[in-house]
Amino acid sequence: MKATSNVHEPAAPAILLHRISQLVTMAGGEEARRGPAMREIGLIRNGAVLISGGQIVAAGAQSEILRHPWVRRHRRELIELDCRGKLVLPGFVDSHTHPAFTAPRLIDFEKRAAGASYAEIAAAGGGIRASLTGVRSSSEAKLADHILGALHQAQAQGTTTVEAKSGYGLDAASELKSLRAIRSAAQQWPGTVVATFLGAHVPPPEFREKPDAYVDLLCREMLPRISRGGLARYVDVFCEQGAFTLAQTLRILAEAAKHKLRTRVHVGQLSNTPLETILAARPVSLDHLDELRREDIRALAASDAIATLLPGANYFLATKKYPPARKLIDIGAAVALATDYNPGTAPTISMPMILSLATTQMKMTVEEALVAATINGACALELGARKGSVTAGKDADLAFFELDDYRELPYWFGANHCVATMMAGRFADLG
Repeated sequence: MKATSNVHEPAAPAILLHRISQLVTMAGGEEARRGPAMREIGLIRNGAVLISGGQIVAAGAQSEILRHPWVRRHRRELIELDCRGKLVLPGFVDSHTHPAFTAPRLIDFEKRAAGASYAEIAAAGGGIRASLTGVRSSSEAKLADHILGALHQAQAQGTTTVEAKSGYGLDAASELKSLRAIRSAAQQWPGTVVATFLGAHVPPPEFREKPDAYVDLLCREMLPRISRGGLARYVDVFCEQGAFTLAQTLRILAEAAKHKLRTRVHVGQLSNTPLETILAARPVSLDHLDELRREDIRALAASDAIATLLPGANYFLATKKYPPARKLIDIGAAVALATDYNPGTAPTISMPMILSLATTQMKMTVEEALVAATINGACALELGARKGSVTAGKDADLAFFELDDYRELPYWFGANHCVATMMAGRFADLG
């Protein structure tokens, strides 16, 4: 399934953004950045961006853009906007979220505050399974409303592209309903949504003692229906103790490939799983990666897979251990950042907060964090040709912040300085 966006609206107007105090372009190609290239953000002071038909025509220094032949030919058509005092950058790409749920998990939260571990909460009936009842009993419309609300919250923080997973229904009817709700919400939002099927989140209660039978159901019934209906672009699997074994994960990944569905994997969040055999299945992204061995880090660096790190979950679970971002970047792995927005372990949709955690807890530079949250996030969704940088030919997806310096984005943690977002050349209401 292609990424969903509003493609039926009239053509967006021609716009000239000028006098931009700081413009972060991320210029430098469509591929994921690695190593020293993750510090290259294409910063331009007193910049300008020329936009037409929802796409970027040119971006650069204002003096250069004002001389652009397109400006001379179409000056009378242009809407000119003064961006003095603004930081402008590519809209954030949040490449890992779980918005298809109905309510927060406050009992889990209370238990965790009292000292219970993630595993203890799950064993007591909390965790992922605690969200099943709400999703299974919810109408599709109610679920879509919740997802749309999350998309609007993300947009208000500067996010313009979101990956959205199912995974809290865990039966055929509820998973299909969740994916249809994601599609419905995406059609009402001006940004871009990429749907992922996460039926392999954990075995549901009725299959707890026979997880292989659930994998059979997933492979024989759910995957064919999702593929035929074009309901998802990706299939995800939670490969972890208490979720799915390595053998089960590989079976699901192979079956997804038969149905021409791309794959990604939750792995290494609570315990180590050797990555070599998973990487052989060619997933686009491996996510979490808290528990990595030296050989796993080397294997990731040698692969095409994106290492998507989710420090919001580490913060909320108070694990005191974060993914080894520094080791991954220094050895040449392609690193992305995402929120992991979900009701149990990462109830945040704020990419600026994730930037702050990345820089303070994982020792990423501000530049590396920005790359990870834009162009590398786009590549984690195979959208690098359209998203993640302010360069000619790409979608005009931009975020505007009332800040003087890009380094302030992670510095002012817990605050939202986003004053506008633009998606496909149109300004979106921040609500």
